[in-house]
Amino acid sequence: MSAFRLVIPDLADKAVIITGASTGIGAAVAVAFAEQGAKVAIGYHASEEPAFATKREIEVAGGKAIAIMGDVADPTHCDRLVAEAAAAFGRLDGLINNAGLMLGRVPSYEATDDHVRAVIDLNARSVVSMTRAVVPWLERQGGFVINTSSIAARNGGGGGAVLYAAAKGFVSTLTRGQAKELIGKKIRVNAVAPGVIATPFHDRYSDEEMMETMRRTIPQGRVGTPEDCVGAYLFLASDLLSAYVVGQVIEVNGGQLMP
Repeated sequence: MSAFRLVIPDLADKAVIITGASTGIGAAVAVAFAEQGAKVAIGYHASEEPAFATKREIEVAGGKAIAIMGDVADPTHCDRLVAEAAAAFGRLDGLINNAGLMLGRVPSYEATDDHVRAVIDLNARSVVSMTRAVVPWLERQGGFVINTSSIAARNGGGGGAVLYAAAKGFVSTLTRGQAKELIGKKIRVNAVAPGVIATPFHDRYSDEEMMETMRRTIPQGRVGTPEDCVGAYLFLASDLLSAYVVGQVIEVNGGQLMP
């Protein structure tokens, strides 16, 4: 992590909770917010070591971060995650709903009820639960919610990813609906929809041949990195840059999808 370079002054001292922040996009976003002077709560579930590595990286560079374990598929854990972050920082200014996994490539017509429930709980219901828990904190002074959707929400997903895609479609629609519900509380809700990004997500679910096939569909000619996504989250979090941006889903995909 490089030395801090504060270029978005209104993010300094903001308290932000980021789910799924131990690796990949979430970790890159956590570091980026800390670089802007924000206090960051790193939400994680199974990836304890990477979560604390991200925390240490932020702290070594002079930033403020805590790591909180919780399973966002469980609404009671969502309540606790928010409560612990608020207790640590004394306030909350923003939530980034980033946690999500495919949980295996399974054709939707072969998926068991338990698998369907697990995919929906993790990728869709968690966004409702986390946002519900954080609203009482954000409405005190205004704030933001940024959801992580996916290119899959628009194209239906690849092989065995239909349920994940459908869950992300829910996230995109929820983003637009809650943007209308919450703007009266001075809470701006938007989303970022990454394309094919080189993260542990694809290490789990996509082999080398699949990644190359996807790469060939990207006009920019390369798979994205977590750092390619960071700017969209910072932009949407900043009233200085995006105060009049409400209910939008920003596509970050190297031109793979141009809606």
